[in-house]
Amino acid sequence: MLHDRVMIKVEQEPEERRSSAGIVIPATVKMANRLVWGEVCGVGANARSVKVGDKVLFNPEDQYEVEVHGQTYLVMRERDLHAVATQTTEHGTGLYL
Repeated sequence: MLHDRVMIKVEQEPEERRSSAGIVIPATVKMANRLVWGEVCGVGANARSVKVGDKVLFNPEDQYEVEVHGQTYLVMRERDLHAVATQTTEHGTGLYL
């Protein structure tokens, strides 16, 4: 990856979801403008806040897709990420924005 680009493998959502009340939401129901989690698989030299293996929260719309060895990844700028989840941080929360 070059500059501040980040390559992300999107976590696949299950076919159907359940609400907090236990109601089954079928896979055909799509929610608009939903952010998704993914795993960072590659970072450019100028990426400052993320590293390979981090889980990140981002908007998958309007991003570039690339296929490598049969696996689909998204490529985006680091500034397009909304949050990074790590195992340990200086602040102790495990999630920083």
